[in-house]
Amino acid sequence: GWDAFGLPAENAAIKHQVPPSDWTLKNIAHMKTQMQRLGLAYDWSREFATCDPEYYRWEQWFFTKMFEQGLVYKKAAWVNWDPVDQTVLANEQVVDGKGWRSGAPVERRQLSQWFVKITNYAEELLGELDHLPGWPDKIKTMQRNWIGRSEGVELTFPMPEFGGVAVYTTRPDTLLGVTYLAVAPQHPIALAAASASPAIDAFIQDAQRVKVAEAEMAKMEKLGIDSGYVATHPLTGESIPIWVANFVLMEYGSGAVMSVPGHDQRDWEFAKKYDLPIKQVIASRPDGASILDQALTDKNELINSGEFDGLGFDEAFSAITGALEGKGLGARRVNYRLRDWGVSRQRYWGCPIPFIHCEQCGAVPVPEQDLPVVLPTDIQFQGVGSPLKTLSAWSSVPCPSCGGPGERETDTFDTFMESSWYYARFMSNDSEAAMLDDRARYWGQVDHYVGGEEHAILHLLYARFFHKVMRDQGLVQTNEPFTNLLALGMVLKDGSKMSKSAGDAGDPQHLLDQFGADAVRMAMMFAAPPEQSFEWSENGVESAFKWLRTRLWTTVENHVAEGTADAFDPTRLDETDKGLRRVTHETLSKAFDDYGRRLAFNTVVAAAMTLMNHINKFDGHSSESRAVLREALKAVVLVLSPITPHISSALWRRLTGEDLSQAQWMATDEGALVKTSIELVVQINGKLRAKLDVAADIDESSIRQKVAELPNLAQYFDGKQIRKVIYVPEKLINFVVN
Repeated sequence: GWDAFGLPAENAAIKHQVPPSDWTLKNIAHMKTQMQRLGLAYDWSREFATCDPEYYRWEQWFFTKMFEQGLVYKKAAWVNWDPVDQTVLANEQVVDGKGWRSGAPVERRQLSQWFVKITNYAEELLGELDHLPGWPDKIKTMQRNWIGRSEGVELTFPMPEFGGVAVYTTRPDTLLGVTYLAVAPQHPIALAAASASPAIDAFIQDAQRVKVAEAEMAKMEKLGIDSGYVATHPLTGESIPIWVANFVLMEYGSGAVMSVPGHDQRDWEFAKKYDLPIKQVIASRPDGASILDQALTDKNELINSGEFDGLGFDEAFSAITGALEGKGLGARRVNYRLRDWGVSRQRYWGCPIPFIHCEQCGAVPVPEQDLPVVLPTDIQFQGVGSPLKTLSAWSSVPCPSCGGPGERETDTFDTFMESSWYYARFMSNDSEAAMLDDRARYWGQVDHYVGGEEHAILHLLYARFFHKVMRDQGLVQTNEPFTNLLALGMVLKDGSKMSKSAGDAGDPQHLLDQFGADAVRMAMMFAAPPEQSFEWSENGVESAFKWLRTRLWTTVENHVAEGTADAFDPTRLDETDKGLRRVTHETLSKAFDDYGRRLAFNTVVAAAMTLMNHINKFDGHSSESRAVLREALKAVVLVLSPITPHISSALWRRLTGEDLSQAQWMATDEGALVKTSIELVVQINGKLRAKLDVAADIDESSIRQKVAELPNLAQYFDGKQIRKVIYVPEKLINFVVN
């Protein structure tokens, strides 16, 4: 399948002055040819592209169903605006304060946006992570942190002008230590203050360029300005000044926080900068740390808190919450860092959002019989932004509800909408009557899903959310989409991610032409474990090509030319034969585990190379030896066949006269794995002095006797005392002498 919508295709089409649809379909055809040349064994009968109206028709249908469920809404919201790509970005798409595709510094703007209530599923998304043993712990931890469940108190600081300032805190025990409130630059209080103060207005304008990534916000300088407004402390009645601060985000909670500089380091730094009061209401640690030097963030007994003095955290939490509830100014709340998913994008090349705006009826979903809303292809790009906004012949339509004049929604979906459910469409990709049909029940979950770690809080979270909504719609029967997850590392170029968005994705065409598919595949698999990122080098392809040609191909051809033998009598094998058989079956056993359980394909290649080294050193000439050699060569070819299928298929036929695609995996002969002899390292004072070929079941005393009989070691023992002997069975023996 092809994830075909999005900014890279649109930007490339603009650059080359061709319609994005033409550009996309041309590249799909090109990449499909390359994939087939690489021998990727996809079921092409299930192929689809997300830009096909027959695909996104069902996405539009599903969106209207979510709207009917109350999971979709539109509102004016402060958003992350990418000034280069001219579109809105979700919080997850802002990396270090910059757009994840363009790399441009993100600005803050207020726009009318469509949102999906992923927060309605926050608790389930969090809880179900405990039932995904096949997922990497790191990915699950990233999702837990992003969802960010916390238990706390929502409370109000009264004020006459705005009725009060609502805040959320997980530390109600520090409430008596509040000395100021901080609000986001987009908060109504901040905007009201800005209307009367040029200085506040200038501060807010500058803060629109805030770096929204939390890691960046934690490191940046904390800046603020006094709004001139004050609120009333809900318990003490004190006047609390309200500051506009650059470290508060409007979309998190209420856009306001209570600041306790004595017990929060960020608040402490801000208070120090602007000479604001710092109160200590939690007892100091035994080490005598002082709020003069830093915030004291530990949970301890309360002090300077009136009737609550002496209470521990849990007692204070309950008592202070109870006092707030008694005044009608607070209540316990479970809160999440996770925000609703903003899915509007102000670009052309995406799935049209299936709504019509009517002055009388508001936003009206397009009726099912009128789906899909097809993206027009006869468009002209004029500067930046979406041409849909000026295409009146497409956008001007009757309202489905009242029949009056209406306007189509000209925003398109975030492309993560398409990728959130594509895996399910593979199960019934040719269904014209439903998004998913009964075949989805048969196929169920994806057994093994391969995805990048960089999508931990993007695609992988969105797909889990979509799956749960599809379950609730009766479209699927399982709770989770992916049973097992392999989180891929990234292919790097000059230390950075290689990607089509950055315009530096590698084209394998010349490598395929020069070295062939098997060499490219082998180099990729051998470069690193799948979960590890690595720096791309074409030298690895050339090395793989040489190994396949000069080592594997030549060795098999020479063996066949010299004459092979089909079978051997295990009772007639000499030690050399047994040694090669042992390595052969160790390789088969390891490869089976690496493919099936560990997904460690680089070690499969390494094991095959090791076996080839033993084959090349093998000097048996009996008919039994020829048969043992044939078995070893078959094992190499079979082990590598998933990675190098083309050369393996040819060599398998040379060795067996049969079709590799019909072959079964070679069974591991446990008897062959039994070692009758081993090579034991002899060390004296940690230095290698000899190697012994001994029986595998030899005991330590017998080894000592054999060492004593070695004339070339006598010089190391004469006149010396053996102080200690270190024996590692089947590995080494080390004599410590003085």
